[in-house]
Amino acid sequence: MIYDQSEFDLRCEWGAQGITQLAPISDVVVIVDVLSFSTCVEIATNNGAIIFPYAMRDESVIDYAKSVQAELASQRWSTTGYSLSPVSVAEIPAGTRLVLPSPNGSFLSLNTGMTPTLAGCLRNCEAVAQFAHKYGNKIAVIPAGERWKEDGSLRPAFEDLIGAGAILSYLHGSLSPEAQTAVAAFEAFKNDLLGYLKKCSSGKELIAKGFEPDVELAAAYNVSNCVPLLVENAYVKQVF
Repeated sequence: MIYDQSEFDLRCEWGAQGITQLAPISDVVVIVDVLSFSTCVEIATNNGAIIFPYAMRDESVIDYAKSVQAELASQRWSTTGYSLSPVSVAEIPAGTRLVLPSPNGSFLSLNTGMTPTLAGCLRNCEAVAQFAHKYGNKIAVIPAGERWKEDGSLRPAFEDLIGAGAILSYLHGSLSPEAQTAVAAFEAFKNDLLGYLKKCSSGKELIAKGFEPDVELAAAYNVSNCVPLLVENAYVKQVF
């Protein structure tokens, strides 16, 4: 297939179509949604929480949360309870079961089929890379991107390209041009990750809405050895 980057060990492609093309022929998939799904999942699972991704926030999510005996996260912009805000889960107790709806990171997590799936971000990039190699050498790193509010189409996001590049920089094998581009972007900006995350579009949106501490948590580089692994539709902590 032209688009599946199959001649390379390390592949990188955006969003849902990236999953469709790469997941079936890869040994493991890494979902990268830096602001904020993957960062949120890393922090929560590192505390011992169990995170259930859910694709959309609609009526069905309430019944789903009940069916898995889990709490339901609040809206992203809520200032109370757990949500996609990394700050909101910073003190989440071990054993908490939380459904985390997200049209990007959660949606992608639930569409990887039988391929082992990890959640990666800047905070755990080296640990995720090392853990991914346990499954084999054919590794797909999927920057989630955002969605334009006007039509729901994919908006490739600076922070996810950088996060994907950070993970790929620790992987071993032949890089597709797409993967090489992500690594080059990371190398270009790695000396001031927080500064650039604050200046990119997604960062500016969060800061404008009062969530600058979330950007600061997301920009922390290689501070965690927690690897969230999707097991029976829930992310749970693995340590590498």
